[in-house]
Amino acid sequence: MRGDEMQERGKISSILVRLKFSAVMAFDGITSNLLRTFLTVLGISIGVAAVISLMGIGEGARRSIVSQFESLGENVIVIKSNAENVTFEADEAEDLPLRVTGVDYATPVVYTEETPIRWRRDESKMNIVGVNQNYPEIKDHRVVSGNFFTSLHVKQRAPVAVLGYNVAQNLLNGRSPVGQTLKIDGINYRIVGVLAEKGDGKGDGIDDKIVIPYTSAMKISKTKDILEIWAKSPSAEDAELAMVQLGRIYKRKVGVGSNITPGTGEGEAPVEGGGDISVPVEPVPEPVPEPEVPGEDKNVFEKGEEPLTITSLNNLVKEADQANRVMTVLLGGIAAVSLLVGGIGIMNIMLVAVTERTSEIGVRRALGAKQEDLLIQFLLEAVYVSIIGCITGIVIGAWAVSLVASYGLSAVVSFDSIRIAVFVALTSGLLFGVYPAINASNLPPV
Repeated sequence: MRGDEMQERGKISSILVRLKFSAVMAFDGITSNLLRTFLTVLGISIGVAAVISLMGIGEGARRSIVSQFESLGENVIVIKSNAENVTFEADEAEDLPLRVTGVDYATPVVYTEETPIRWRRDESKMNIVGVNQNYPEIKDHRVVSGNFFTSLHVKQRAPVAVLGYNVAQNLLNGRSPVGQTLKIDGINYRIVGVLAEKGDGKGDGIDDKIVIPYTSAMKISKTKDILEIWAKSPSAEDAELAMVQLGRIYKRKVGVGSNITPGTGEGEAPVEGGGDISVPVEPVPEPVPEPEVPGEDKNVFEKGEEPLTITSLNNLVKEADQANRVMTVLLGGIAAVSLLVGGIGIMNIMLVAVTERTSEIGVRRALGAKQEDLLIQFLLEAVYVSIIGCITGIVIGAWAVSLVASYGLSAVVSFDSIRIAVFVALTSGLLFGVYPAINASNLPPV
């Protein structure tokens, strides 16, 4: 029994010694011709760096676009008129939480562009957004200084204003302007609060705008019409449910007249799905009934133009995320072609090495080296070159991503891109190293 154990240990020791010797010979093989090894490593490094940098740029663009959509608010539904003959009433937005299941808050939205602003001796023009007291809850946008205006301010058309972050920073060089007054369209408005910073390009540029009660904004724009409503749901599921009910209401009401008024939409079929619901119709004073064609689906959402859209921002985030993920994968696939080229380079160099080292291989065979020893040696040479190329490529790719980010573009080092690049590089190195290794192991001792 003891003799069998000694024999087994001897076999294991022999295998380990042969592996160690093959590894040493493989290392000597790649260091014996540094120029050839450098060119092979360069091909792998360029491929890995291309995958990491391009996927990093794609991932950075995806995150940037998704964050811009998310900055508009979570579980927000936008009801927007795209036609002059389709308008809303202010009370309609106020009543939405009572009429629609899954809506907690709602606000009319009034925009005034290039409105004259005067701060002390400075004059400028700025975009104004008119909303009600529910804006912070709807847009998930907190106030960092002062307070947001109340429902009483809205009802009384009070001249109060809440400033975007950048606007507030520019007035008093970073100090809070709460309590100060500025003129908007020739009327003194008291600053009651400052909104938190959203960031460049986020929140629809709210950092560079002024928020006032929508009743005051209607007075500035000299209009009684409201063309947009924002609604807020407590969850994504509630937002989908609210989309269906809103689709029922406005599908029925859009065709009644030029103004859309609150309705229940009872007795109508539900509108499928969420996302962007378009309501294209041609409003007429007295619709003329048309004969129904058996089997024909009369869907008013598919006729004419689109005077009204109901959009879930959640679905916009999902669609943007999916589209940019596809773009990132395509960029990675294009860059992976260079890894394939690098693998072919490994095979070419290894075939040349086998031809040049025929005498070395013959001597090893004559001294007792087996075919598997030579196979392992040349496979290890391919693995060494691939590993060195991977490490160098990761460093170059990370540097390229940081260089792109330093110029203000969105780019991040994605660990997924590193894993993909390393896996493809090592796999291609092994696959393209097998054929030369088999050729080497099959050479006769002569």
